[in-house]
Amino acid sequence: MIGYFILLHRFPEQFKRMFRAIYAPGNSYVIHIDKGSGDAFAADITDFLKPYQGVAIIESKKALWGGYSLVDAELRGMAQLLAMNSSWTHYINLSGQDFPLKSQAYIRDFVRANPRRQYIRALDQRAIRPDTMNRVSHMFVEAFGRMLRTGVPRRFLKNATPFIGTQWKTVTRGFCQFAVHDRRADRFKAFYRRSFIPDEAFFQTLMMNSAAQGEVMNDDLRTIDWVPDGDIKLRPRTWLAADALRLTRSPDLFARKFDEAEDAGIFDLIEAHLKTPAANVYAPDPVRPQSDLALEAA
Repeated sequence: MIGYFILLHRFPEQFKRMFRAIYAPGNSYVIHIDKGSGDAFAADITDFLKPYQGVAIIESKKALWGGYSLVDAELRGMAQLLAMNSSWTHYINLSGQDFPLKSQAYIRDFVRANPRRQYIRALDQRAIRPDTMNRVSHMFVEAFGRMLRTGVPRRFLKNATPFIGTQWKTVTRGFCQFAVHDRRADRFKAFYRRSFIPDEAFFQTLMMNSAAQGEVMNDDLRTIDWVPDGDIKLRPRTWLAADALRLTRSPDLFARKFDEAEDAGIFDLIEAHLKTPAANVYAPDPVRPQSDLALEAA
């Protein structure tokens, strides 16, 4: 069984389509609706989810890009999932602009075949992405709806190595329990609370600096097409119907990002794909193709 956490802030109809595609009895689902999305948005999503079993909506707070509030939302989501169901074995986080490329039967078989593996991108930040060390070398404050750099320098955590990747992951229940409840995680939480874009580094750094977390696969199981975008450097390109062949042939479990207003046809094509044997029958592949992690990390 799977425990899903979904961050949601816009595109309600697109979210509903994605949720229907990932829903399966026995799984658990926790939703965080950004407080800035408004009462009408939250009420619409709440009404939509009422008929489904194993679903909870956690307290809405403002989730700011680049801020620890995103990590906080995810930790609260993990905690809720752990409390509401003891049967799920793996945790998957999604946004409202993701979509599955495999069925729930396939995904369940996949994690069952890889019970101790952590699927998360994790790069040694100093060695591979030194250009991003400014995110942790100075203190940042999340205030007034934006991220503020204080200019106050600081040292990294003693006897620890910083890691970086993406915010997407498929990880074990055991790691979630460690991240949420183990006191050894507290110093990492305290440090990353004053960093920039911690959702791309906190979980990686915690995992890679903690023993007995299983085999880290350096793979987030997402198909994402990273393209240049000014100061942000890279952003995920929106998938279109013309990309259907690439997506349906992907070995990954999910893809992002999608925008129904830009091209709704891609959803029809993937939904049809989800009914095929290729999306439903998991056959272990001894060698998963690895993309260029150094380029994909934002």
